Amino acid sequence: MEPKVTRVGGLDRRDWAVIAACPMFMDMGEALTERLIGEGAVRHYERGQSIFMEGDRAEAFYLILDGWVKLFRLTPDGDEAVLHVFAAGETFAEAVVFLGGRFPASTEAASKCRLLRIDMAHLRRLISEHRETAFAMMASIARHTEMLTGQVEILKVLTAPQRVADFFLSQATGHRGPARIVLPHDKHLIAKRLGMTPESFSRALARLHAEGVAVEREVVDIAELSRLRAFLSEDEVA
Repeated sequence: MEPKVTRVGGLDRRDWAVIAACPMFMDMGEALTERLIGEGAVRHYERGQSIFMEGDRAEAFYLILDGWVKLFRLTPDGDEAVLHVFAAGETFAEAVVFLGGRFPASTEAASKCRLLRIDMAHLRRLISEHRETAFAMMASIARHTEMLTGQVEILKVLTAPQRVADFFLSQATGHRGPARIVLPHDKHLIAKRLGMTPESFSRALARLHAEGVAVEREVVDIAELSRLRAFLSEDEVA
């Protein structure tokens, strides 16, 4: 089944806020960002729908406006090995696109999602016409790499409950008050993203109940965001 496609002109204020906060576009400025994504398209995927497959030609990269995307490879036995799970506000496949060639892994919608597809041919034309685009892209990629390095550091220094708390906070808006977020139906995907087993993820959720976090299926209710942020600085036993 092919995804539903709409034009970029249909983006709302919240979508533009997601784009502006994305590390890939932070250093571009509003005008240059609008040029880059002006010819892009928003693709709508249902949960389980394929985005691209391993071996497909890398012709575009994506920004997640809503939902979750799973990156995986198939083992020789036909089993699925999940490599990463991407959330709203993140980009994926940009490194492969810049290097050229074919995708080394497959992606699939882990939930109903909307993706902004940015064509590499358009990006090359923009770089040739506006040289500042190349410098902005270099700065943005450096910022993106720094953010990914920070994520690795978080996995090293935080306990399992704190990692889950940090992840929930990254998906919530605001700094104080209650919040509600919706996770993919398969929580083991989030566990994989955070470098945890499903069992340790479940234990972390149980620990966070004492911090005002209630989980019912895929819905997470946080009683007070500032309380959960304070939990990140506490000395926890791993």
